[in-house]
Amino acid sequence: MTTKTQSMSAAGATRAANGPRFGALSSRRLWLTVLGWTVAGVIFFPIFWMVLTGFKTEAEAIADPSLIFSPTLDSYAEVQSRADYLHFALNSVVVSFGSTLLALVIAIPSAYAMAFLPTKRTKGTLLWMLSTKMLPPVGVLVPIYLLFRDFGLLDTRTGLVIVYTLMNLPIVVWMLYTFFKDLPRDILEAGRMDGAGTLQEVWYLLLPLTLPGIASTGLLAVILSWNEAFWSLNLTSSQAAPLTAYIASFSSPEGLFWAKLSAASTMAIAPILVFGWLTQKQMVRGLTFGAVK
Repeated sequence: MTTKTQSMSAAGATRAANGPRFGALSSRRLWLTVLGWTVAGVIFFPIFWMVLTGFKTEAEAIADPSLIFSPTLDSYAEVQSRADYLHFALNSVVVSFGSTLLALVIAIPSAYAMAFLPTKRTKGTLLWMLSTKMLPPVGVLVPIYLLFRDFGLLDTRTGLVIVYTLMNLPIVVWMLYTFFKDLPRDILEAGRMDGAGTLQEVWYLLLPLTLPGIASTGLLAVILSWNEAFWSLNLTSSQAAPLTAYIASFSSPEGLFWAKLSAASTMAIAPILVFGWLTQKQMVRGLTFGAVK
């Protein structure tokens, strides 16, 4: 009985000692959860308001900010009757996925060489590539526009694919370089000892082992290309215009048609939102690839 009583007393003392600490951890976790939901709500609210406005009339969209109204599909019907949504959506799909595929084809061998065959200029080259993202696009608009005009690439999907590839290439190379650097060199050396050449080494070892990282890089490049507006507005007019140009077409000298603009924006972001939602696990897995050894 004495031993049992002593054990119960010791357990009680342990709980009493740990109680404040566990309480502090629970309180901290609660506040972090509240903070996380608050930040998520602030980020999501503009999207929610845009979707809501798309179901209002123009008069309600301008004068009535209430959440209570009679929803209507008139704005969506007018948006579709004014322009062929599927034409713009197809352009966005072709340009986004085409530029991403081309960027990966160029970036994979580049990142491989920098990760496994580095020179004293490798870090400088990487920094220079990243520095090009700091250049305002308008600074190179005139020379690119003139080049595209002379080569007949204005208002073409091929032209947008080239521009979007160059736009995303620094980020794609940097991300792939980071993933490749995390790969143990012993695996590649084992392949070389078994007689694997460079192409076999890349195809049978490097790509399968870094597939999560490559997938997340590709997903990010698709999203960046889909949302790009500057180049699409300046280098296209009708034939190759993607959804970003489709949205801009509802801004006119007469003013902004808020309901129609919101409906067009909702239709433009809906595919990439669904795509991002379906691939979020792959993206998170790829972005954390190599983080835990």
